[in-house]
Amino acid sequence: MSMPDFLTFAALLAALLLATPILGGYMYRVFEGERTVFSPVLRPVERAMYRIAGVDETVEQGWKGYTVSVLLLALVSILAVYAILRLQAGLPLNANSAPAMSPDLSFNTAISFVTNTNWQNYSGEVAASNLAQAGGLVVQMFVSAAMGLAVAIALVRGLVRRSASTLGNFWVDVTRGVLYILLPISIVAAVILVWQGVPQTLNAPSTITTLQGAHQTLSIGPIASQEAIKELGNNGGGFLNANSGHPFENPTGLSNFLEMFLILLAPFALTYTFGRYAGKQRQGWVLLGAMAFIFVVGAIFLMHVEANGNQLFPAGVDQALGNMEGKEVRFGSAVSGLFATITTDTSTGAVIAMHDSLTPIGGLVPLFNLILGEISPGGIGAGLYGMLVIGAILSVFIAGLMVGRTPEYLGKKVESYEMKMAMLTVLVLAVSILGFAAVATATQPGQAGPLNAGPHGFSEILYAFASQTANNGSAFAGLTGNTPFYNVLGGIAMLIGRFGMIIPILALAGSMAAKRRVAPSLGTFPTTGVIFGVLLVGVVVIVGALTFFPALALGPIVEQLLQNAGKVF
Repeated sequence: MSMPDFLTFAALLAALLLATPILGGYMYRVFEGERTVFSPVLRPVERAMYRIAGVDETVEQGWKGYTVSVLLLALVSILAVYAILRLQAGLPLNANSAPAMSPDLSFNTAISFVTNTNWQNYSGEVAASNLAQAGGLVVQMFVSAAMGLAVAIALVRGLVRRSASTLGNFWVDVTRGVLYILLPISIVAAVILVWQGVPQTLNAPSTITTLQGAHQTLSIGPIASQEAIKELGNNGGGFLNANSGHPFENPTGLSNFLEMFLILLAPFALTYTFGRYAGKQRQGWVLLGAMAFIFVVGAIFLMHVEANGNQLFPAGVDQALGNMEGKEVRFGSAVSGLFATITTDTSTGAVIAMHDSLTPIGGLVPLFNLILGEISPGGIGAGLYGMLVIGAILSVFIAGLMVGRTPEYLGKKVESYEMKMAMLTVLVLAVSILGFAAVATATQPGQAGPLNAGPHGFSEILYAFASQTANNGSAFAGLTGNTPFYNVLGGIAMLIGRFGMIIPILALAGSMAAKRRVAPSLGTFPTTGVIFGVLLVGVVVIVGALTFFPALALGPIVEQLLQNAGKVF
């Protein structure tokens, strides 16, 4: 890893550290209904939206009502996107003459964007019209991101409120998330991307003559607006098939830095928001520290491995530039490795390099990030509620066992019901990832998908279901996923990964909200110090390792050992 690569990483961390308290404090004010800098302009718009929708912003919902609202919005969104994709051939704004998507691909794509996954078994510039992209998929990028924010805030309210029966109003939280947070930042980011050369137009694709005299069609469209929310909302769905590796989506070093910054911005800032709600900022900083530690270790490891290149090549052939197969040549192997870590540490899925071309041990990093549940720092909203439940709740339970008393978090006892809900969120990920991967490896339609044989082919299958269950959307890129088998199973995996976590998490939030706080005692385990941070990291890593190590051993680990012996796949 060269000095410029190291400085890029250091500058990114510094920018995030500066932005976290600013955006985190702002999000707290937004969700608490306090006045912000945008209130004079957006508050009238917000009130008008409530009047049109028939929403009373002063009426809050219990966890069951909140959950029903989440599921209702998701159902309506899936049906709307599915209809657009099936009918796009006859709808306006179809400059690239995109045909109607097949039923199974429309099913997969609709679920993908509604669940914030953005798994794409199609080439955007060919298979989706401008109307489908901007009016269907991009709308869901905003809505699904706001849904994740809303659920995270509902959980936080449940943890900090005393003897309460409500968690807030889902429709109000979603509206404020879109209006005050996602839209303003996305507009600024889109303008910067247009300045850097990202197209923003409704014109038809252009045909040009190359220097060699050949003709090439350049797909253009409203790319900058989609690129901004794609990264900020941890969506990842690209307008173009090459995603952020395409110069129309990511033309310069500055645009690449901005996109990495946008991906990490909201997940890290939410830890500060949590600290504000908890009334003790150190509660948020310890979560931030745990998330950042896992992220930094993974990023440095992957950057180093990819910068060293494939050792099977003779010295000097690729060691100078690192492993450049499938990489973004403008930014190099190390920065491509950094982007791969960022996009899988969150639920983004955007790529500037093909993960299928990573070294075996390098490919282990993004795969491990996915199976951890993406909580370092995780997706927008999803990272915080995942870390609070999978990390914090389990950690205080283990700490309680150590000191021989009922575990507590933020002054509330964590009892049998809360542990059942927490374990359900852990198990649902494992059942979906390992269960669907097993089905795919044991059946003919599943075996027809991987490009490679042996452990690498298994990694392609495992990665696909890990990515879809974790609502990430990136792929090893060696799997033929546009088949009825993978479209249907993948769609189900995305639904399980999203709502199989949200429902028990909201149930846990409702239970915790109803509890009274207990006074701390000598046996209370502190949750604001380094020891708790270390325990957080340990619990997250150990749970992931114990659950998925056998599958990882059959995939990237054994592939690396075989490569060391001179055998490749």
